[in-house]
Amino acid sequence: MSQTKKVALVTGANRGIGLETVRQLAVQGIEVFLAARTLSSAQEAAAKLEAGGVRGVHPIQLDVTKASDRSEAAKHIGDEFGHLDILINNAALGAPEGTLLAKLTSDTPEKELQDVFNTNVFAVLLLTHDLLPLIRKSDAGRIVNVSSTTGSLTMQANRDPMLAYTKRFAYNASKSALNMFTIHLSQELADTNIKVNSILPGWVKTELGTDLAPMSIEDGAKTSVQAALLDADGPTGTFFHLDQQLPW
Repeated sequence: MSQTKKVALVTGANRGIGLETVRQLAVQGIEVFLAARTLSSAQEAAAKLEAGGVRGVHPIQLDVTKASDRSEAAKHIGDEFGHLDILINNAALGAPEGTLLAKLTSDTPEKELQDVFNTNVFAVLLLTHDLLPLIRKSDAGRIVNVSSTTGSLTMQANRDPMLAYTKRFAYNASKSALNMFTIHLSQELADTNIKVNSILPGWVKTELGTDLAPMSIEDGAKTSVQAALLDADGPTGTFFHLDQQLPW
């Protein structure tokens, strides 16, 4: 067992912002578990990074909605390293595949609510619970919850024009709930060396963000990495993008 290096876990990391987050952490010498719903997807993504000269990436199967995967991931990390320094809750679901956008919030299908909250809220809470004993063993634990401006109650209430492109209730509400989890957990851990923050990657050119987005995937991963590597004077219980603090 080695405790000489920082150890990170990034969920939903086989593509997009998650994969780039793994890369940016690994090139800084951090041992990074690249998690995906299937082991083959995780291995394929890790192989791409290795082919590009990136070392220290460990593929791991982790469907965040499955209790067995969560507990097995915690055991695997504990057995191999004995601690976890960084947890980046990056995995998220915009909407179940094939779901059409409801014209009215009140028409949101029950399945969409259940599926989105299962991934974006319940799984984050349960995975964090399973991994917290390992994070408590870190000299500087960092929990990063990847959120969205669509979850900002302030911006939604003010009808911020930045949010005009989406009014998908299940996703937006799930990110509001995720932000509440950040606030509560950061206060619970206020007397520890663990920092908990929500971050906004920005509007990024991913499958979800589309090619209309102004930011590259490389830039989209920067805020997650920044939050993962905060020093002892860094913030906790905040919502930010790069150097900009965002309203809850």
